[in-house]
Formats: sequence, structure tokens, C-alpha cells
Amino acid sequence: MIGNISLGKSFVHCISYCLDDKKTLTEEQKIKKSLEDGLQHTNRAEVLAYNKCFGNKHELAEQFIEVSRLSKRVEKPVLHLSLTLPPGEQLDRIQLIEAGQELAKEFGVADNQYILVQHKDTNRQHIHLVANRVGYDGKASTTSNNYLKMQRLCRRLEKEYNLQELLSSRRFLPKEQKQIPRHDSRKEKMKTDIQQSLKDAKYYDDFAKRMQALGYQIIKARGITFIDDKKVKVKGSDLGYSLATIEKLLQKNQIQHLKQENSSSISKQQTNAPPSGQQIISANNRLRRRITEKRQAHSFDRSPVEEFKKGIGGILSDLLKPEYPEGGGIDPELLKESHKKKKRKKPKL
Repeated sequence: MIGNISLGKSFVHCISYCLDDKKTLTEEQKIKKSLEDGLQHTNRAEVLAYNKCFGNKHELAEQFIEVSRLSKRVEKPVLHLSLTLPPGEQLDRIQLIEAGQELAKEFGVADNQYILVQHKDTNRQHIHLVANRVGYDGKASTTSNNYLKMQRLCRRLEKEYNLQELLSSRRFLPKEQKQIPRHDSRKEKMKTDIQQSLKDAKYYDDFAKRMQALGYQIIKARGITFIDDKKVKVKGSDLGYSLATIEKLLQKNQIQHLKQENSSSISKQQTNAPPSGQQIISANNRLRRRITEKRQAHSFDRSPVEEFKKGIGGILSDLLKPEYPEGGGIDPELLKESHKKKKRKKPKL
């Protein structure tokens, strides 16, 4: 059994939602859906109990509003509770009324105005309780520990009516039960979709587009959050895919893509490959031998006339070399004489 709690300000809206059919469906659509699934989409609501109130939705809303004015401090006098059974399990009308009464007692509104309504347009049996938090004495029921109250009531009703026992919220479980791993199909699907979207994505924008195509919204800030088509928000870190992890996986995909490109380019080069290393070495050896042979042939082809010219040129260069005294260099006395001759006589005044 699953319980739900909400607080509000408008009795008109809440009572209308519980008593009216779905406004999104036309009369033809209601009849068509009833034939398809066998459920009651026309006049889906059945009032199981009235407590200190009576009438249609307008009269009920007026009565609730009048009593709520007895307290000026309560900003949200509307208490809307619901109980939903697991698929395939049913309770009879009397048991549903008893469950509703227990629900009113648990939340402290058993002596206040409330209506108990059953909806018959879904395959999971469920009831709604709309109560006035303000009593005839002007006092309001407390809202503290509401979720803990709902968890305890659901577990107690499951045992009382032999219903399938569901785990409570982890924060309300005993220590030994907190260690039990849970299977959340919604999170598992989200995790699988993230994994598939990351498989071939190289950049974050590519990954985001793939997730959006699957119907997800993404909130990216310091971390990352995913929102599915039912508006359920799940942090990436809770799924094992934090923002840092996603960025690392995208970087890994980029590196892998570059490696594949390099390997493909190398394979193309090998199809049009140049000669191998051994072929290059042998070609270089042949080239060196040719150069050596040409040099040797050039030295053997010198004529006697060229050799004679080379010898005569060496003799002439030796004859034309200047001769100096044994001390090396020019005689210093000769240098003094040359300097004296160069000096000009100063004119006499």
C-alpha cells in the first residue's frame, strides 16, 4: 500500500478533483476507454463516507470554508490524503471505509469535516480523503511527522488486511532494513538510457540531444540532474553517472575515436605503401657505390697537361713570396726613416 499527502488552500479545487471525472476526456473518449480497459471513466467517483458535512461539491466547499474561518492562523486548511493498493489486490467497500477512518484518526481529523471517495478509473484500487484541518473548536490538526504517520499506517493496514508488504521510505526504516537493496525500475531504465546515450557520444551536446530524444530533461549546474516524462527528478550521482563521470566517459570516447581514425589512415597508407626499409637501404648502398665510382673515374681522367699546369703554378707562387730578414718582419730602422720623410716641417712664424 502506498500513501500520499498534500496540503492546500482551495477546498473548491480539491473537492472538484475528487468528485469530477477527468476533464481531459470527452464523453466519447470515456465510453471508448471503458470498452477498452473495462474501467469506469464516466462517474468514476463514489463517495464512501461523509463526516460532519453533506451535499454536492459546491455545498461541501462552502461548509469547509465556513469552518476553516474559525482559525485565522492556518494558511493551508486543506488536507488531501490517498491510499493506493498494489496491482491485483482488492478490498471490499466496508474495508475501504475502515481504512479511511483509520487514515482520519492517524492524522488527527477524525472529528473534523471530511469526505472519503473511491476512484474507479484505474486498475489499482485507491481512495481519497479530503479533510478540513480546522475543527469546530477552531483548533487545527498538526502537520508534524506526516510522512512517518503515513508509513506506519500503511504497514499496519498491510498486515491487518493481508496485503503485499512494501518497504517504507529508507529514512523511516530500522537499521537492519536500510541495508536491503531496493529495485527501482524507473531508475534502472534511466540508468540504461544514459549508458546507451553515452555509448557513441563524443561531446556533451551530442549526449544531451540523445537524452532529450528519449524524453528526458537535463539540468546541468555544478552537478547534473535528469527528469523523466513523469517529472521525476534523479541526480546523476544517484545513478552512478555524475557530471564528472560523464565528462570522463565522453573524453574516453574522443580518444577512442581518434585512435580509430589514426589506424584507418595507417591502413590506407599501407595499401599505397612506399618501399620497405630493406629496399631503401639497398637503394642507398647502390647510390653510394655509384658516387664512389664517379669520383675515382674523375681522378683517373686527369691529363698530363693539367698535372704540368698544377706543378708550374706551385713554383710561381713560391718565387713570388716576399722575403724578410731573419727576425721576421720588416727592419725597424727602415720604418723610422720612412716616418721621418713623411713628417712635414712646420712653417716659421
